[in-house]
Amino acid sequence: MTPVIAFGEALVDMLSNRLGVSTASQETFTPYAGGAPANVAVACARLGVPSQFLGMLGDDTFGHFLVRELNSHGVDTGGVVFTKQARTALAFVSRDEAGERTFDFYRPPAADLLYRLEHLPAGIFENPAILHLCSNSLTDPDIAAVTLAIATMAKRAGCLVSVDANLRHNLWPEGSADISLVTQLLDSAELLKLSQEELDYLRADHDAEAWLAQRLAAGVKIVLITDGPNDVVLKGIDIDQRIAPPNVVAIDTTAGGDAFIGGLLAELSAHGIHENWQRDSNFLAQAVDTACRCGAFAVTRPGSYAALPTRADII
Repeated sequence: MTPVIAFGEALVDMLSNRLGVSTASQETFTPYAGGAPANVAVACARLGVPSQFLGMLGDDTFGHFLVRELNSHGVDTGGVVFTKQARTALAFVSRDEAGERTFDFYRPPAADLLYRLEHLPAGIFENPAILHLCSNSLTDPDIAAVTLAIATMAKRAGCLVSVDANLRHNLWPEGSADISLVTQLLDSAELLKLSQEELDYLRADHDAEAWLAQRLAAGVKIVLITDGPNDVVLKGIDIDQRIAPPNVVAIDTTAGGDAFIGGLLAELSAHGIHENWQRDSNFLAQAVDTACRCGAFAVTRPGSYAALPTRADII
């Protein structure tokens, strides 16, 4: 299997006990280990894929809690760096009646933003691997430069770069994601995942098909567009398919997208990142179906790591 390396933020999701706006009981928050790239690392590990998480955490109670949680799910944390210069990030998560989330982030400042190239483990990209990134590590100029440099290093070393747009506008100083900077990261990918809402934001006034064609022309090989419970769109050169996800009742969508991309990367890890993986439409359709089942499983459970499926859960 090809190992998966996820870089970026790990944080603690403080999940509200309420669904919707009911005030019938006192609101409380339960800590769950989370953070999009860390979720993906756990998703892959729980599906039997060797995975590693790279990032910086505060040398505090929450930082050590996250490492324990990552380790308990089989993720390699040898590349995690601790710092006393900033605390581990927190996200307070509220949910509506359909389980859709809103986030209040305590970041910046946060430890994950202080990661630098000198913190990379020696020889990290010497062997073939899948590197996974998302846009949350673009919100500060220094960490953005590091993220883009890591993507370039991995690609030059022959690794496959996977990017999930995963836009969180309230993490950006201006209150909305920098479209130009995010697009630069997207174009570094060979595998790109984004939601329909993110596509509409990033394309601005451009035609959707024309915008997607630009991404493929820039070097992206496969684009996946999710839309909640609706069909997933799979696009590539000479590939344009729709795959229907399972019909489930969602209670918490926090880890749904990360479970989806984790399931897809796990299938790609087993398949191998040979030269023409992106042209195997039968494999890709099957892999997206597996990814959909992973995402559907995750949204029926609260939290992030705890909600991610094993192989037995999606048979």
